Amino acid sequence: MTALSLFGDALVSGPIAALMLIVNLLPGSISDAFQYAFMQRALLTSVLVGSICGILSCYVVLKRWSLLGDAISHAVLPGVAIAYLLGWPFFIGAFITGALTSVGIGAIERHTRIKSDAAMGLMFTVAFALGIVIISKIASSTHLMHILFGNVLGVQQSALLLTLVASVIALLVVWLAYRPLLLYAFDPQQAQALGFNTSIIHYGLILLLTLTIVASLETVGIILVVAMLITPGATAHLLTDRFKTMMLISVGVGVSSAVIGLWLSVVLDVASGGTIVLVATSWFFIALLFSPKHGLLLRQWRRWRMG
Repeated sequence: MTALSLFGDALVSGPIAALMLIVNLLPGSISDAFQYAFMQRALLTSVLVGSICGILSCYVVLKRWSLLGDAISHAVLPGVAIAYLLGWPFFIGAFITGALTSVGIGAIERHTRIKSDAAMGLMFTVAFALGIVIISKIASSTHLMHILFGNVLGVQQSALLLTLVASVIALLVVWLAYRPLLLYAFDPQQAQALGFNTSIIHYGLILLLTLTIVASLETVGIILVVAMLITPGATAHLLTDRFKTMMLISVGVGVSSAVIGLWLSVVLDVASGGTIVLVATSWFFIALLFSPKHGLLLRQWRRWRMG
């Protein structure tokens, strides 16, 4: 084994050991499924993706960037296909095309009469179409289908390391730039008045979204990563009006959805990415019905009590 491979093993062995200490406290019917090495890699990857998607989901929901997340996730497809043809790591091609599409959306919005929603729709459809055309020319596209729909059970050490590094970078950026990001999410004009460069914040947040989407490719896939960037934040938004609490709830929803969805996909022998998203959506509908302040059932009950 090379020194780089040994370093990678050492880097992930600690977090996996910590997770297994928690998993082994669970009933045997649950913990037994995670005793295999591939399941432990899948578990760590799912927790990382659930965490970082949960954090950035708050900004996506508050900024009303759901369509932007969809645009970036579709825009990475041609980069993945080109990287596959050239024998490059998927991360390089996906990140380049995702970043170029994000810059293109901003350029169209700033320098033409086209509004942001139309610019997003234009860019992500043409990028996705280009990716489909390239994939159609590739003889074997099995692994590319995993990129589309996710295959966390088959995640390799290199993909796990990529997810770990991307998660650490995103967490550090959010922690170091917490105040300007918070101001930009709620009031960009006030952030600019206080001296913050809103253009840098805007594109920096977009690059963070791109990095997160690329890191999530092999877990939930290109198509389903949009749900993981929207649903946790939307669920938390129904439960609280405080941003820090919203972020904690969103991370909890993202991580629990990833772990429960992973376990259910093994038990039921179904697609892991789709199961993770279905669990996250279930949390959303529970919050929608039973949220103390915004829940539909509790709101209706309060109206009934008031006569």
